[in-house]
Amino acid sequence: MRTDTPSLPHIAIIGAGSMGGAILQGLVRSGLATAGVTVTNRTRAKADPLAGLEGVTSIALEETPDGNARAVASADIVLVGVKPVMVPDLLRELAPHLRPGAVVVSLAAGVTIATFESILGEGAAVIRSMPNTPAIVGAAVTGLAAGAGVSAQHLGVVRALFETVGTVLEVPESQIDALSTISGSGPAYFFLLVEEFTRAAIGKGFTEADARLMAEQTFIGAAALLAASGTDPAELRRRVTSPKGTTERAIDVLQDARLDEVFERATDAALARARELAAGA
Repeated sequence: MRTDTPSLPHIAIIGAGSMGGAILQGLVRSGLATAGVTVTNRTRAKADPLAGLEGVTSIALEETPDGNARAVASADIVLVGVKPVMVPDLLRELAPHLRPGAVVVSLAAGVTIATFESILGEGAAVIRSMPNTPAIVGAAVTGLAAGAGVSAQHLGVVRALFETVGTVLEVPESQIDALSTISGSGPAYFFLLVEEFTRAAIGKGFTEADARLMAEQTFIGAAALLAASGTDPAELRRRVTSPKGTTERAIDVLQDARLDEVFERATDAALARARELAAGA
């Protein structure tokens, strides 16, 4: 694989849906995908909006049945973005057409590296990735877990790819499911908090529009302060929480609700489901 320049080698994204499409947008914005990107989708309706992106070849499988094979034949990095249940059949389709030395990157939750290697061959270069939905705005957290056939060169190039849409963490595969319960599912936890905060504001007499504005901008502003300050979140919380003040009273209620236990149970439940998916349940 070519890593002598900052540019990325030719990339194929098989199943450029919401996550694959977000990564594609990041690649295009970065200007690093100078060797081009080939993407496939089942329908022309999904393929057409991507066809106008610079350096992108977009294939509709309904018109080009061998489009997946064509896409991977010239790719050094192949991103597999189809639903987990579809992965084994897709890998059997792709295997005869992969270039020697190509690295295959899974975007599919719960599908193990062993599953990929059992179909592609034990020496295949396989990386499991776990990006989250803020990839759409270039603010993802992506976990990467490398298989035994992955070289440092492979990993470096794939890391550079995912850094076009945010931050990257390299973890052993044994931790990738646990990572998914924090960063993968985490945006949903955040959105739930915004929902409930908005509902509380409406209950105090604010219009829905004003309530939503207050809730959203308060969380967005707090996140921006956390990022800009580099200060521990517990310290930032203490600075807002004046002794015997209104915030202290609210924090007492939240702590009495044992949010620590709630979040532990929630992430444990997500982890259990991830393991069920990995087992085919």
